[in-house]
Amino acid sequence: MAKVSFLGLGVMGFPMAGHLAAKGHAVTVYNRTASKADAWVEQHGGRSAPTPRDAAEGAEFVMACVGNDDDLRAVCSGPEGAFAGMSAGSVFVDHTTVSAKVTREMYAEAAARDLAFVDAPISGGQAGAENGALSVMCGGDAGAFDRAAPIIDAYAKICRRIGESGAGQMTKMCNQIAIAGLVQGLSEALHFAEKSGLDGRAVVEVISQGAAGSWQMNNRYETMLDDKFDFGFAVDWMRKDLGICLDTADENGASLPVTALVDQFYKDVQKLGGGRWDTSSLIRRLRAIG
Repeated sequence: MAKVSFLGLGVMGFPMAGHLAAKGHAVTVYNRTASKADAWVEQHGGRSAPTPRDAAEGAEFVMACVGNDDDLRAVCSGPEGAFAGMSAGSVFVDHTTVSAKVTREMYAEAAARDLAFVDAPISGGQAGAENGALSVMCGGDAGAFDRAAPIIDAYAKICRRIGESGAGQMTKMCNQIAIAGLVQGLSEALHFAEKSGLDGRAVVEVISQGAAGSWQMNNRYETMLDDKFDFGFAVDWMRKDLGICLDTADENGASLPVTALVDQFYKDVQKLGGGRWDTSSLIRRLRAIG
């Protein structure tokens, strides 16, 4: 069993850190809102720390799941950042979805301190985190990944190294690009069924067994038909991720016309007041315009 610290106890990080504790690891947690860290300790044991540096001291592995590029820099760097408290040879594992640029920046800073840094963004949503069934896509040095993988296994369905630093984040961009088009397609299909006077549940029962089937269809169609959108990844966060995808596409020359269009559709959802609705709320936009 390892000494592990976990930075960031949101809807994903809270259960992920819980799985580490359940596996017997000695877990120290940090959260910007200290009351969440206190609640985690009350539920899972371990201890909380007032700063990322304090949380990281003595840890063999430091895991993070925060919000964006700036949040990652804040928990890694500076006098109270985790890097300042980590011992040479220890491993930082970042589960945040951020840009490959900041990932490589943190990788270089870690290397200068004789620390390892693995970018390990996740997919599977809140349910995947709670059930310990996340897909984890990793970038970084092979040796660091090999050390971290058994720790990540506490909450992973699959954990794979894709390539060097940044490769995990680039893979997560592929994931979000694929999801954007799928959710829009599913929204249009269900909206079309409604407009045609069809029983949406009966429609999905049939088409989900053929080529149209997908995770999104299996897990979101009922709540979409019920016009309920409190069951997954928020629109505000999806727009953050799609912005990273589109910025990166500008850099590498990839053409992402559908992604750019769906990003604007999510902007419309935000204007409807749906920034905290889950990503399947694209169907609400279609209902609003007719």
